[in-house]
Amino acid sequence: MNKSAPCWVIKIGSALITDEGKGLDKAAIEGWVAQIAALRQQGIQVVMVSSGAVAEGMARLQWKQRPKELFKLQAAAAVGQMGLVQTYESFFQKHGLHTAQILLTHEDLSSRERYLNARSTLCTLLDLNVVPIINENDTVATKEIRFGDNDSLGGLVTNLIQADRLIILTDQQGLYDKDPRQHTDAQPVCEGYAGDPCLLAMAGDSGALGCGGMRTKLEAAKLAARSGADTLIASGREPNILQRVAQGESLGTVLRAQQAPITARKRWLASHLQIRGRLYLDQGAVKVLREQGTSLLAVGVKRIEGTFKRGEMVTCLAPDGQAVARGLVNYNAEETQKISGQASDKIIELLGYVDEAELIHRDNLVLV
Repeated sequence: MNKSAPCWVIKIGSALITDEGKGLDKAAIEGWVAQIAALRQQGIQVVMVSSGAVAEGMARLQWKQRPKELFKLQAAAAVGQMGLVQTYESFFQKHGLHTAQILLTHEDLSSRERYLNARSTLCTLLDLNVVPIINENDTVATKEIRFGDNDSLGGLVTNLIQADRLIILTDQQGLYDKDPRQHTDAQPVCEGYAGDPCLLAMAGDSGALGCGGMRTKLEAAKLAARSGADTLIASGREPNILQRVAQGESLGTVLRAQQAPITARKRWLASHLQIRGRLYLDQGAVKVLREQGTSLLAVGVKRIEGTFKRGEMVTCLAPDGQAVARGLVNYNAEETQKISGQASDKIIELLGYVDEAELIHRDNLVLV
């Protein structure tokens, strides 16, 4: 992967790809492909995250209603993925570009080895001038390992390859201060910082700000910011949207990365969306983690929730329930329960042995 060349992750949502679920909108896809080919000519490397497999499968199978059964959704995804990839490949070949299909589950990015393998593969494809097209592997993903939405997948892929920018194309013009479908005085938000709680408050619950998806886009921007990437949320129906963005035109909502990029290992830790347990900390522990970036000691834990094993991911919460950090825990749930609130030198007395003096070592801990 050419580090000197800018790299964009471009995520296109189902509503755009499938013309609100009617089947693949091939004219629209051809337009985006032409724009991406032009970006490649300008020296911008592109990785696509594309939804649409389930909706295309339903259209091919002539299903009028989206099934509720997981196995039927997986079958639709398997059928639809064929059409999705064929469409992209045929249009990209007109521009002399090859594509590669990459299907991921959360399990792929939770495993350190598979995470690094996925990164190597994507970087190699970019070096070969191939456009990777990524989707969640709906055919095998179960509820426990699903990303849940391709916005999150876009943010994680941005971290994975350390892309410079995440562009989320949607059916909305960007973020508004309130739902424009319900409030005629809603004002667009042109710029902000990724992870800003005020913006999340504007997005509200999953049903707010159109199609229930704006909150996931803000969360994706927060993920992308961990590697220093800015995020643009804009309408995919705007004419020549990608070229206009490349030319510096102000469109949609730009969410800036406020923090410095974190290390590769901590980006991997941040990519974990599966949490096995919760540790509720006292205020002193919260302050130390936030201000000093130290390890978490058992003495700062007030109570625990969940059943987890040594080495699994847990989230650390302030007394008010706000997430502070997440990390790989050194003791299982039963052991953590016994040593919580106790000094590190008491661990051997309480458990009969000591694996680590820290409950979570700072190298395995990332602030959220």
